[in-house]
Amino acid sequence: MPLEAPTTNTRSSFSETGTLNVYHCQIRMSQPSLIFDAHLDLSMNAMEWNRDIRLPLVDIRRRETGMKDLPDRGNGTVCLPEMRKGRIGLCVATQIARYSARFSKLPGWQSPEQAWAQTQGQLAWYRTMEQAGELVQLRTWQEVSAHASLWRNATSTSKLPIGYLLSLEGADSILSMKHLEKARNSGLIALGPVHYGPGIYGHGTDDEGQLTVRGHELLKKMEELNIILDATHLCDESFWDALSRFRGPVWASHHNCRSLADWNRQLSDDQIRALIERGAVIGMAFDAIMMVHNWVHHKSKAQDFNLKIEKICDHIDHICQIAGNAKHVGIGTDLDGGYGTEQTPMDLNSIADLANLSTPLAARGYKPADIDNIFAGNFLRFLKDNLK
Repeated sequence: MPLEAPTTNTRSSFSETGTLNVYHCQIRMSQPSLIFDAHLDLSMNAMEWNRDIRLPLVDIRRRETGMKDLPDRGNGTVCLPEMRKGRIGLCVATQIARYSARFSKLPGWQSPEQAWAQTQGQLAWYRTMEQAGELVQLRTWQEVSAHASLWRNATSTSKLPIGYLLSLEGADSILSMKHLEKARNSGLIALGPVHYGPGIYGHGTDDEGQLTVRGHELLKKMEELNIILDATHLCDESFWDALSRFRGPVWASHHNCRSLADWNRQLSDDQIRALIERGAVIGMAFDAIMMVHNWVHHKSKAQDFNLKIEKICDHIDHICQIAGNAKHVGIGTDLDGGYGTEQTPMDLNSIADLANLSTPLAARGYKPADIDNIFAGNFLRFLKDNLK
């Protein structure tokens, strides 16, 4: 079911130099028929935050009333009913369990073996949700395509299963290449070698250094198994090291632009160009700390910046200007990735509010086909080309 034409005329084009000519106007777009979210920590919320995400959001928040163990208690934005409401019918769902070496200040498991066991517990949760009819795992392009068509053509999505593709955020839990093979056989389609700080396979956010020898081995095996390299969280040195060695498919599941949110967690313009050259799609994250300059963790509030969902359009525009088209940007919210509404735009109460992004995109001159590609089409095209 394609997006309807805008109610008033808008124009958008890319100039001969590759820049996007954006024309602002007031416009109201129809809701998207499908949203593909390239990064959701569903099993982490279920198994570590102890949330039953089958429940309505109001019930999840109510059950956390008075809890002080985590700063986002009572502020969650993601649950399966809200995903269905917002037509987020496809997602990349993660396993995540990092190893924290002795004397490290970063949270994590005390051994890689514990981290592996944690990811297997998360996998068991996904399998349980499949058995309950809540989720369906997608492993092939044919399965992805059929599921996308199911959602696009559905008049009601309240009872549809949500399709997920399995990814691993940080590879500390991969004890050996045999374990990577086992993960691939379980349906793993994408892997980010690192998370925050130093890891077994390389260096991540707020750290420095190239991939380790084991990291080079990991990339070689990923290429052999046709696992997508997720460039998210690679520090600059590890990023360039990985791209110089890896010849398989690459994407950045949840990354914004460093020129608009000055932190090494975000992509520099040179990194964006390199990813575009590799045919990558970059998923836009809705964590406030990744959307604006000078956000102070656990102190700043969205009101301090008058931060609204539309701000992500600046990041989308920036990538489109560099690319000369709108084919390399998508959605990778990272919502409830360890934070909630205390660290989201003011007008984002739940993941269902992503659908409201269609109106500011249209107002900036994006055509209906471009908007549909940003919501889902670009990542779907990537999977059609690379999911083998």
